[in-house]
Amino acid sequence: MKYILVTGGVISGVGKGVIASSFGTILKHCGIHVTSIKIDPYINIDAGTFSPYEHGEVYVLDDGGEVDLDLGNYERFLDITLHRDNNITTGKIYQSVISKERQGDYLGKTVQVVPHITNAIQEWVERVANQSVTEDGAQPDVCIIELGGTIGDIEGMPFVEAFRQFQFRVKKENFCCAHVSLVPQPRSTGEPKTKPTQSSVRELRGLGLSPDLIVCRSEKPIGDVVKEKISNFCHVAPDQVITIHDLSSIYRVPLLMESQGVIEFLNDRLQLHITMPRPRCFMRKWRDLADRIDHLRKDVNIALVGKYTKLEDSYTSVTKALQHACIQVGHKLNLTYIEADNLEATKKTSDPVLYHEAWQKLCKSDGVIVPGGFGKRGMLGKMEACKWCRIHNKPFLGICLGLQVAAIEFARNVLNLETANSTEIEPNTDHPVVIDMPEHNPGQMGGTMRVGKRRTRFTEHNSIIKQLYGNKESIEERHRHRYEINPKYIADLEEAGMHFVGHDDDNLRMEVAELEGHIYYVATQFHPEYLSRLLKPSPPFLGLILASIGKLKSYLARGCRLSPNQVSDTESDNEYVADPLVKQQFISDASRSGSTTSGTND
Repeated sequence: MKYILVTGGVISGVGKGVIASSFGTILKHCGIHVTSIKIDPYINIDAGTFSPYEHGEVYVLDDGGEVDLDLGNYERFLDITLHRDNNITTGKIYQSVISKERQGDYLGKTVQVVPHITNAIQEWVERVANQSVTEDGAQPDVCIIELGGTIGDIEGMPFVEAFRQFQFRVKKENFCCAHVSLVPQPRSTGEPKTKPTQSSVRELRGLGLSPDLIVCRSEKPIGDVVKEKISNFCHVAPDQVITIHDLSSIYRVPLLMESQGVIEFLNDRLQLHITMPRPRCFMRKWRDLADRIDHLRKDVNIALVGKYTKLEDSYTSVTKALQHACIQVGHKLNLTYIEADNLEATKKTSDPVLYHEAWQKLCKSDGVIVPGGFGKRGMLGKMEACKWCRIHNKPFLGICLGLQVAAIEFARNVLNLETANSTEIEPNTDHPVVIDMPEHNPGQMGGTMRVGKRRTRFTEHNSIIKQLYGNKESIEERHRHRYEINPKYIADLEEAGMHFVGHDDDNLRMEVAELEGHIYYVATQFHPEYLSRLLKPSPPFLGLILASIGKLKSYLARGCRLSPNQVSDTESDNEYVADPLVKQQFISDASRSGSTTSGTND
């Protein structure tokens, strides 16, 4: 097993997750089986109880693990299926060590950070690194480990010490350290400053880890003079300094890293025995896709109505799923965030400017999405968005809470149940259209939801969403919820036109709702965004985008093909196949503008 440790310096949020994912992408294109581990030094057992304002969204895995959003990056970039143990926290490590101590496994010895905590970290990494993350069950060849936080943080010290020992445990030829650092470019001077990187590397070396690669993040490209300076002061060769400036999309990062000799270095450093690929053919599909993303011409305007809109990372997976769908149909996503409570009638008096701005954004959108969430704030605003989409035949997608809000709004304004509500919001409501699931809510906040991959069975109803999923009898998607639609109200809701076209295995829980006679009004109890991939967008998101650009009917009429000549996923072995009409337009546009791409040259 080969290990690549990715650490960060100067500031948090410098882009370690994308860099780690890019390492994996490059190696995967070389035929190497890759897995990933994310280490979060906080004491929480997992990310499940975090507010999205703390660390962004909570990402959910197949096995029900509630983990850091970076694991979503790994799954999307590498198309792998990770497990809850691929996310290590200080809380998990200490919990496992304390459990062993209580059982007497340490034979009465004093339990200490060194060696017991550091040994537990090393053993965890070795165990998880050997677990398969692909459908074929293949054992990984390389494990990429991202250490969260910044070097020097007191919380991360046990992990740094563990890897200082680990490099000798697995031997030098099996361990590589890549340090991601910020190279700021102050406007006052206009030149890149290397001192923060020097200090960060010095601290890392002082803790016993010498970086083999220094990945320099900057706003603008960094010249060779700066690279030479970093090389000279940080004790690495110039070709071990990788520079990554802000790019047009994150999908260009692997290409930029590969162009700077990352494969050659890793091949030599980790003795991977990679047969070097032909330059023109290597990562060609990835390069073509990145080029296509940069040349999207038409916009589609989507409004996201939520309660955590002040931090875009709160809806990372939703945003990525929308982008995947837009790329598939050849459009550029123009996403507008709307704070839900700004749509509420009370805001019209208290802050009319925010109220009218929010409604203007909603009315200008081509489609609307109401994602998941918890709590009372913004509920009425989300209902207003649902009502507006329902009445004005505007494409709509509700996810988790979005399904529950859509059902409550429908009950209030169509069934005339004015006090209809969720027991989460109003425990004593006369019409509990949405109720809690007692077996998943025993009073503890952490790990008590219905979470992870579950099966949804479609009814006989010939629904749009069933067609988008390829007319399958059942599907599997990831869930994260404590509340569900009350079965007592299903008959009334369906009689009025809201059909529940997807149920769970026991036919008790409503999984998918669809509005009769609407262009696209779909809501799901599951979270389809978690399984969306760049080359295979999530069907509910693809349906929303197609409806928003007026192409859903023709797409369904062609048997879920963007054009009559498009090859289906099964025929293309799940590889990305562009719409020939869109691709030809892209080539023509590029020719007229005088630009060239590797795709057109090849």
